[in-house]
Formats: sequence, C-alpha cells, structure tokens
Amino acid sequence: MAMNPKIADWHGKKIWIIGASTGIGAETAQLLLKKGAQVALSARQADLLHAVAAGHERAVILPVDITDHTTLANAHAYLSQLWGNIDLVLVVAGGYNAMRADQFDLVAANRLIDLNLRGILNCLDVVLPKLIRQGHGGIGIVGSVAGLSGLPKALIYGPTKAAIINLCESLYFDLHPKNIAVYLISPGFVKTPLTAGNDFEMPALITAEVAAKEIVSGMENGEFHIHFPKRFTNWLRLARLLPYRWYFALIHKTTGL
Repeated sequence: MAMNPKIADWHGKKIWIIGASTGIGAETAQLLLKKGAQVALSARQADLLHAVAAGHERAVILPVDITDHTTLANAHAYLSQLWGNIDLVLVVAGGYNAMRADQFDLVAANRLIDLNLRGILNCLDVVLPKLIRQGHGGIGIVGSVAGLSGLPKALIYGPTKAAIINLCESLYFDLHPKNIAVYLISPGFVKTPLTAGNDFEMPALITAEVAAKEIVSGMENGEFHIHFPKRFTNWLRLARLLPYRWYFALIHKTTGL
C-alpha cells in the first residue's frame, strides 16, 4: 500500500529542486523537465544551473546557498509570486568528507553539519508554512544509507544522514494527515562529484541518471522510503538489525576498515 499519493502525470507540476547543479539533483531536474514539469533549479553556482537547464522554457534558475537562510527565503518568495503554489520541494544539496576519530576536525565537522543538517532546517523553515497553508504538495529529502548505522570514515557524515532519517519519519507523522507527501530518499553509492574522491571500493555503484530514475519512480509509486540500489541498500538495512558484535565484524570484514 502506498504511503503517499501516487503521481500519474508530472505535466504542469511545479517542483523546486535545491541542489540541482550536479549529480543526482541535476539528473532529477532534467528527467522531470522531460516529463513535463515546471522545475526551479537551485544551487550556489548559477553557471552550472544554466548548463543543466540548457535553456529549457519550463526551467527557472534560482541560485541559493542552503546554509544562507536569506537566499532561500528570497528564492521562495520569488517562486511563490511566479507560481503561486509549489507541488514538490526536493532537497538534494549536501556534502561529504571522510573522517575518522584520529583525524577529527571540528571546523570540518561543523561545516558538514551546517550543509547536511542545518541547511535542511533552513529549507523546512522556508517551505513548510506554505505547504501546510495550501494543504497539498510534498517534500523529499535526500539522505544516505550511511545514516542507517555507523560506518568507517563517516564519523560526521553518517550522523548528519541519520538525523535526516529521523527527521523525515517525524515529518511524516505531522504532514501525512495534512495531505502533504514526505519522501525519505536514501541512495547507496552513486557516481557523482561527491564520491569521486573515495579511495575505497563502492559496492553496487550506480550512475546519477539511474538514481534520478529511482527517485522519480519511487515518488510516482507513492513510496515513503525511496532507497536504491536495493541489492545493496536492503543488505545494509538487514545488517543494522544484527547484534553489535556481529554487525561490527561484518562491516569490518566487508570494508577492510
């Protein structure tokens, strides 16, 4: 049974994608434009957004910095004036840096928290009141299966993504009764600029194009937890249920870390 309303047709849907300049966000924006949606593309670098939009007549370019509440509020005000209602907000923006306990860096940790968590809260502060007032629409947040349980090299990244899982679950309790869809999006390893610097094997690595198709398909089917590729993500979801002694041994053996 679908946990959110199914989407049969994207034509005319008004969608704001925050983090649309590269990777998953860029591919999702292009796919939704192909499906007939009106798409506002946001990220920090306007030139990359223009390249993704490629002059498409239904694309709106809105540069923002997710860590800067003012830029988000101004962009939202502009979209509200341009479109009226917004049918879907997708927050894809995020960052990654590898960190272990013997490399702990408080400055880098706070920077990642600002981007991956406080930035999400900035978005919610801007969009939730309007979604609740209009009484329909949806919000999707891209986290990671790294949020399911602790992993090597994810000392700060993992906790920020764990917070997103908890946040989306709580949002569903509050927004589902108000006819607002909530999508928790948990990718595995996706070939993007964020993962390009990884120095370890990435099981079941997929392209950003495949990830975008999974996201759009999941929303069309009314899923709450959209995770992929399932041959990898289901394995991690099962591993988190193991006793810790088994879990730590399994992850160590699998990763060599």
